[in-house]
Amino acid sequence: MSFLPPDFEPPVLETERFRLRSLTVHDVVKDYDAVMTSREHLWELFGQAWGWPPADLTLEEDLIDLGWHQKEFQRRSTFAYAVMNLDESRLLGCVYVDPPTKRGYDAEVTWWVRSSELASGLDEELGETVRTWIANAWPFSEVAYPGRDITWSEYKGAP
Repeated sequence: MSFLPPDFEPPVLETERFRLRSLTVHDVVKDYDAVMTSREHLWELFGQAWGWPPADLTLEEDLIDLGWHQKEFQRRSTFAYAVMNLDESRLLGCVYVDPPTKRGYDAEVTWWVRSSELASGLDEELGETVRTWIANAWPFSEVAYPGRDITWSEYKGAP
């Protein structure tokens, strides 16, 4: 069951630096590279909250995860976006638009960028872009940004 109106089409986004589009199984090699070369950074962002990514993540397990994300996107239950460079040769990170798990929100939005892009300011640029995109292109009035605006422990403890 979608948390969006039935006629809403999940948008894509392109800037001068990157493209956001649905994450699919076809991205597995690029996603696995981004995740595993950024594992320590990702564990700092999501590890305690999500238990992800495990140190022993295999390519096959990542393929299964991406298949799950792709199916959820098709079913409109959650939306995992690949952050791709413009020629699609490199996955730079991901954005997740999920139904709320806490009262008072219409959606939960999280994102990450690969470790090698942190010094370039991509995390901040992506965050600003995503916040504007969510405000302008999605039908939400109250969006939670756990791990960004509120710590995961505070968010998990909220009703």
